[in-house]
Amino acid sequence: MQPSNLITRPIPSTGELLPVVGLGSWQTFDVDDPATVQPVVDRFLALGGRVIDSSPMYGRSEATIGAMLAAIRKANPQAPAAWLATKVWTRGKQDGIAQMKRSMHRLGTTKLDLMQIHNLVDWKTQLATLRAWKAVGTIRYIGVTHYSHGAFDELERIVRKEKIDFVQLPYSVADRAVEKRLLPAARDANVAVLVMEPFASGALFGKTKGKPLPAVAGELGCTSWAQLFLKFIVGHPAVTCPIPATSKVKHVEDNLGALRGVLPTETQRKQIVAALA
Repeated sequence: MQPSNLITRPIPSTGELLPVVGLGSWQTFDVDDPATVQPVVDRFLALGGRVIDSSPMYGRSEATIGAMLAAIRKANPQAPAAWLATKVWTRGKQDGIAQMKRSMHRLGTTKLDLMQIHNLVDWKTQLATLRAWKAVGTIRYIGVTHYSHGAFDELERIVRKEKIDFVQLPYSVADRAVEKRLLPAARDANVAVLVMEPFASGALFGKTKGKPLPAVAGELGCTSWAQLFLKFIVGHPAVTCPIPATSKVKHVEDNLGALRGVLPTETQRKQIVAALA
């Protein structure tokens, strides 16, 4: 049974609640043997996590996730279900369809929670297919992603005009560029936000190595810098769920500690930023 009293956020387009910390899979799940990372997903789901994000760009990650989830279902048919997100990352309608079908096969599902257009590749073509698949129930939500600041203007136009459900973007204490326009645009358009690179690709831990936690951490129930960084992100009202990637159980346990306690006020978020100065 999943733990209760977890911090959740609603998907704006439907009101469906998601726990506010998910799991990415870039590099970490691109492995030969899914059994080597099986404990990560086991523990993630046991602690109340649900959102698992992948992409065909991530090598064997989709197949690894599918194998791990199949092993969980085989061991316990009543185990908590994952909320699966992946991406389409190719040009052309037929290539997009073929890639998405492969992704769903690898993930072991015939219906997907979220399909996103990775880095806006041929997004107009792929978005038409995503809408058609959503209309017939093959996918539940549609979205777009990009990692580059140079793409933020286009990403904002899509968020405001295209009636999508999700946008995925980079955001952290060290990289707050999306606060200026993209996060307000998502909130205005009722678009959910998944956050990639919540630890600035690990750079935040280099900045805080050996530094004691600031007083604000105790106020928020945080026992680590990772939890503090995640709560900073989720403290923004437009954010739905950051998705840190890891191949270590101890990091999953630490990250999901941010599912409990309280979220920071704007004043406390400023204190977290100041603690890195």
